[in-house]
Amino acid sequence: MRLSFLDQRLRFPNPELADAEGLVAVGGDLSVPRLLLAYRSGIFPWTVNPITWWSPDPRAIFELEQFHVPRSLRRVLRRGVFRVTCDQAFRAVMEGCAAPAPGRRSTWIEPEFIEAYTRLHEEGHAHSFECWSGDRLVGGIYGVALGGFFAGESMFHRASNASKVALCHLVEHLRARHFALFDIQMLTPVTRLLGGVTIPRHDYLRRLAQAVALPRTF
Repeated sequence: MRLSFLDQRLRFPNPELADAEGLVAVGGDLSVPRLLLAYRSGIFPWTVNPITWWSPDPRAIFELEQFHVPRSLRRVLRRGVFRVTCDQAFRAVMEGCAAPAPGRRSTWIEPEFIEAYTRLHEEGHAHSFECWSGDRLVGGIYGVALGGFFAGESMFHRASNASKVALCHLVEHLRARHFALFDIQMLTPVTRLLGGVTIPRHDYLRRLAQAVALPRTF
């Protein structure tokens, strides 16, 4: 692949032409229109200096009807350990995902990402689920919704199981609204445990086109 450098024109190259690691292009900006075009195209940003755009192959997803809740997590859900809300603390969830944590000194979520995705949230395209212990935010997850497609971006916890509980509530929310595709980009040990799988990028792009065309609301 010959690497594409983006200018001010609102465009992306074909993600099928990404390099072996999934890099599609470099440059552009993090404006709301460009981010929405990226997600509709099966592409997401990962760094800010420079801005890089990616479409890995294979692509990780949750099949919504095959999401796996381990027995121990079911007990936590039944006990109602956390108060769970939706879209009540979007920016704080992003800041929690960006903060250092045990075994993680830093993340890819730079301040520029927080500003850009907060703008997406304010325009109704990005959403969060939050877990609270009293008035303290102890976990959450956020992502981008387009039609019947949801792109999970990141999650965090400050109390055991809080991020997983937020994820479980998100999955139930997407099921109830008949979403068709839940993208998680790449597998982690946690998402694999919960039923995450990978599919070829070509299949992902086909399903993405169908999902974003669905008349769904988050």
